[in-house]
Amino acid sequence: MQLKPNQRLKLDDTDDKLFYAYPRFVTHVDEGFIQQLTDLYRDRLKPNTRIFDMMSSWVSHLPEEMEFDHVEGHGLNGEELARNSRLNHYFVQNLNENPQLPLPDEDFDAVLNCVSVQYVQYPEAVFSEIYRILKPGGVAIISFSNRMFFEKAIQAWREASEAQRVELVKAYFASVPGFTTAEVIAHKSTLPNLLQWLGAAGGDPFYAVIAYRN
Repeated sequence: MQLKPNQRLKLDDTDDKLFYAYPRFVTHVDEGFIQQLTDLYRDRLKPNTRIFDMMSSWVSHLPEEMEFDHVEGHGLNGEELARNSRLNHYFVQNLNENPQLPLPDEDFDAVLNCVSVQYVQYPEAVFSEIYRILKPGGVAIISFSNRMFFEKAIQAWREASEAQRVELVKAYFASVPGFTTAEVIAHKSTLPNLLQWLGAAGGDPFYAVIAYRN
């Protein structure tokens, strides 16, 4: 899988650090999505393990009752990350400028990315890094809905249907030798599109694409 140059383009091509310079202390998906994600984490993550929360924010979706050895955070706004009480440590880095993570090989049991994969311009490189830092048997969980900062999402994502976006993330995993065949969890919204866009409760579809390092 290799994205074409035009598929990586964003409508707003200014520096991402400028766009994320001010903290946004809001949630970007509804409570139904968050509950489904927390339940998924409860099912797939193991206590007392090492977690990397990639492209994180001020909110953690990890189950409150689960304790982990270490939760490393990453994002583009330090103020948001500082508010995330589940993070033991965090760093700020623009993956579209430098996809190489300052993290050791095979150091994490899980890598999580919630509602942010649509902004990654070089997913081949980023997913290679996810593979590199995962321990053998470690899990990567990429979750998303239909919401986004439209001007910052890549063209391949903006122009795709929800089903095509699932296939896109599956292809990101498949581009890296060593991941298991990606598993998909999809709970589509039953609300009309207009009510979804207006933010009606229960309107956010839930998608998760999951793969393990062999």
